[in-house]
Amino acid sequence: MTRKFQHADMERVMQIWLEGNLQAHGFVPESYWRGNFDVVRGMLPESELYVYEEESTRIIQGFLGLVGENIAGVFVSGGMRSNGIGKQLLDTAKKVRNHLTLRVYQKNTRALSFYLREGFQIRSKETDDST
Repeated sequence: MTRKFQHADMERVMQIWLEGNLQAHGFVPESYWRGNFDVVRGMLPESELYVYEEESTRIIQGFLGLVGENIAGVFVSGGMRSNGIGKQLLDTAKKVRNHLTLRVYQKNTRALSFYLREGFQIRSKETDDST
């Protein structure tokens, strides 16, 4: 089930964030993600966050962050990917926003395919100078 983020979710959400970035973005130095861990941790409460929590275990297996109409990220724990969790989180975002935008690394082909399958379109290509 998806629900709004609660402060008690922070440790699990940050674990999923770090593991997800390290697994999906092997083309970005690991030091970048580890070096930004505390910055992201501080910024998360400023976002509108939704988590996916397994009803039977009460373990958070994914989350989505919104900043206005921008999807700041969709993250699903490694062993739970391709089980519909990302889609459920995205469907939640579609219910609370009429228009959504996002940025995704072109080399993250799995995420790019997911967003295209979900109706997103490529509007521009940019270079992220920090990564």
